[in-house]
Amino acid sequence: MLLAPAGLPRVNGKTTDRPHEVTRILKRTADYNPRWSYHADPDTIEFFNEGIEVCDATIPYAEDHIDEAGGAFLPGLVWCDWNSRLIREIPAT
Repeated sequence: MLLAPAGLPRVNGKTTDRPHEVTRILKRTADYNPRWSYHADPDTIEFFNEGIEVCDATIPYAEDHIDEAGGAFLPGLVWCDWNSRLIREIPAT
């Protein structure tokens, strides 16, 4: 997943504030993430401490229900996995 510059302090361990990611998903694979049929829109990535339940879904759960995303499931294609955390930066290709 591509990171906005705001994510770099989190990857580098310089802050633990707002550790989770909220983003709009794009329903297509990405070269850097071929296992999943969706990925984060890098232009919409933000970070949060606590999110609303309607956007919470694990990566596998979102994959299993991707056809429903954008309706009652992940309205507006907004995804905010409450268990998410940044572990490294993947350079844009």
